[in-house]
Amino acid sequence: MLGALEDPAPPPTRRGAGSGRPGKAEAAQAAGLLSSRGRYRRNGRSRQVRRGFQPPPLRPCAVTEPQCGGRRHPEPHPGHRGELQRDRDRIIHSAAFRRLEYKTQVFINHEGDLYRTRLTHTLEVGQIARTCAQALGLNIDLVEALALAHDLGHTPFGHAGQEALAERMAGLGGFEHNIQSLRVVDDLEARYAEFDGLNLTFATREGLLKRCSPEKAERLGAVAARFRDGGQPSLEAQLVNLCDGIAYNSHDVDDGLRSGLISVAECRETALLAPLFAEVEAAYPGLDERRTIYEVVRRMIDAQVRDLLAESEARLDAAAPEDLAAVRRRASPLIGFSPAMAERHQGLKAFLHERLYQHFRVARMVHKSRRVVQALFDTFLADPGLMPPQPRAAAEARAARRGEAGRARAVADYIAGMTDRFAIDEHRRLFRPEERT
Repeated sequence: MLGALEDPAPPPTRRGAGSGRPGKAEAAQAAGLLSSRGRYRRNGRSRQVRRGFQPPPLRPCAVTEPQCGGRRHPEPHPGHRGELQRDRDRIIHSAAFRRLEYKTQVFINHEGDLYRTRLTHTLEVGQIARTCAQALGLNIDLVEALALAHDLGHTPFGHAGQEALAERMAGLGGFEHNIQSLRVVDDLEARYAEFDGLNLTFATREGLLKRCSPEKAERLGAVAARFRDGGQPSLEAQLVNLCDGIAYNSHDVDDGLRSGLISVAECRETALLAPLFAEVEAAYPGLDERRTIYEVVRRMIDAQVRDLLAESEARLDAAAPEDLAAVRRRASPLIGFSPAMAERHQGLKAFLHERLYQHFRVARMVHKSRRVVQALFDTFLADPGLMPPQPRAAAEARAARRGEAGRARAVADYIAGMTDRFAIDEHRRLFRPEERT
């Protein structure tokens, strides 16, 4: 079945037939906006005509193909697709993307089959971000690439794994999953004969960095210049950052309720969720709890998306940035929630932190996860020979150039690339004598 963006093109309109006046499709084709196959051309690609809804044109301040900044290693133009589409496709086909299926969002993979993983989280971010990008007239290909790559550098066991690695890497260069995502696409993916990494465009690489210290920005160079010199990222990067928050707040509520670690009664205490529960119960009296939760979660996403679009449209209309450079010069983001929604969004985050992320069962998972990551790091750093040949060779090469800090970085790269279950298996192989090595 064709998806929403793949509806067959409608037949040419009959309006004006016989009167010498062209219909909409004929007029669009004559203007060069519509190909002979009934596809609207926008953003360097064809888009099929859709009944009812038509996406707005690309904003002058959105990122265009000529502005994507090129690649670290020059390559011929892909020809049949755009440069940013190539970025997106390379991300989807990467090993790091596949590993997200078995990396923790909140619940470790073996806790249950229906809880979100890093992969399902990533796909939900992509869906929300694509919808918003289309409504705002932003570059959908760049938004998709950023959404799909934003968590490639995440460790096993979610934030517990990141905190454990950051603790061990203190004084040795530090660890932050956001910068690690850039390392993955720049250096760690080993797929191509002519270069390391995925060789993505500058626009995608720069958009992956959400935060960075001035010291690290100096080392990273142009891709992190805004953290050193000030300014904003592209509108597309701003959008994905907000959609990431919408997705994880919403699905963490869903997973928290499914697990029984938070209750509907507790959720009613939040300013964002209370009116949504009341709305669903008024519309559907007697609806079972599972469906009630789903109806509330979908309304929660919708309310945040609608607010984000309205507020961002208002900011863009007021600022009227004439091009991408004007967006970058801004002192504050142009994509964002209204003050009222931002307060409700932050209130929900605080609720989840207190009631879900600090629940004793989650705390136990975090405790075990941190111990696994810490033990792996300490053991491999002390004896890199215990690692498989490829990460061991990387540790030796980096140690030759940068000493212990180089060896530690290679160990962190190896651990950060693990899935939850691979990390657990490695821990067993190292510390349980009865396990095969």
